Amino acid sequence: MTAATRHQGDAAAKPRCLIVVMGVSGSGKTSVAKALAERLSLPFLEGDQLHPPANVEKMSRGIPLTDADRWPWLDRIGDGLHAAAAAGEGIVVSCSALKRTYRDRLRAAAGGDLNFVFLDGSRDVLLARLQARRNHFMPANLLDSQLSTLEDPTGERGVVTVGVDAPLEAIVEDGLQKLSVNWRA
Repeated sequence: MTAATRHQGDAAAKPRCLIVVMGVSGSGKTSVAKALAERLSLPFLEGDQLHPPANVEKMSRGIPLTDADRWPWLDRIGDGLHAAAAAGEGIVVSCSALKRTYRDRLRAAAGGDLNFVFLDGSRDVLLARLQARRNHFMPANLLDSQLSTLEDPTGERGVVTVGVDAPLEAIVEDGLQKLSVNWRA
């Protein structure tokens, strides 16, 4: 039974604010999600910390994850989203959410009211960030795999797109402004 299936029948209070900051490796998901959580006074959940050890080992060796590798990880993230929604609270989560099926699984776990901030950047910017990063299990040589897996979420319900070629504070401010438009719609 998936997290989405486990949570579909629950009658939960409407969440105050459920946000997934998504994008490929190197887009700044963790930094942006932490900053958004702080600005909104919400808890932050680091999706990378929910990967099973086998996933981390696989990525550390430069091997891309398969859908089968990702389902249990996405279900753990979905559990976090569902818990926040059921408590009537908000949360900001970092998660690549590269495919629409992954995003739909997270939407189902959250009860449907889920916002995504898609961090979009050029391959050159992303690669430079990955090459400068230290002490992370995701090597730069997996960027092209992530880019080829990414299904652009532009136009999907609840998704805002933010460019990453700016200082952190400007990226966060752009995300907040675009989210506030979504929340009023």
